[in-house]
Amino acid sequence: MTSPDTESDERLLIEAAQKDPARFADLYERHFGRVYAFVVRRVRDRPAAEDVTSEVFQQALANLPRFEWRGAPFAAWLFRIAANAILDRAKRASREVLVADPEDRAETPGFPEVELHAHLFRLVRALPEDQRRVIEMRFAEQRSIREIALALERSEGAVKQLQFRALEGLRARMGQSNA
Repeated sequence: MTSPDTESDERLLIEAAQKDPARFADLYERHFGRVYAFVVRRVRDRPAAEDVTSEVFQQALANLPRFEWRGAPFAAWLFRIAANAILDRAKRASREVLVADPEDRAETPGFPEVELHAHLFRLVRALPEDQRRVIEMRFAEQRSIREIALALERSEGAVKQLQFRALEGLRARMGQSNA
């Protein structure tokens, strides 16, 4: 969990970058490692991860004037941009494979995995709001149960229950779509 001093410091960095985009470099340096690690674990291809990470920070800089501080860490906003960029990349890749030659689709390495991830992202977005937030915070942002409980102002037991229900729902839906 971030301390009030760290939170205040980050908020000042964001406000400074909103006034002067050249100050975005401070935010970039602070968050690059975590965002890159988040992306590379999901993309599993170093050049692609570098491209996606670059895209994340380009989008963040372009949209920074519209960013509103809501008490959540700036990294959460970056992770959301990254998750969307990964999903967009997977969708583009699947369209390119489909356009190339439907017969080659089965031979394309990683196609089922990309499709599975895209399907999983859709299923997560369809979860009830509280379950979706817990799943995103737990797995996309890699927060602990305690951090999520504090952020959502819930007990750790309630967060564990939400996580359990969300995962059970996802398992059931994934099983239905594979049947």
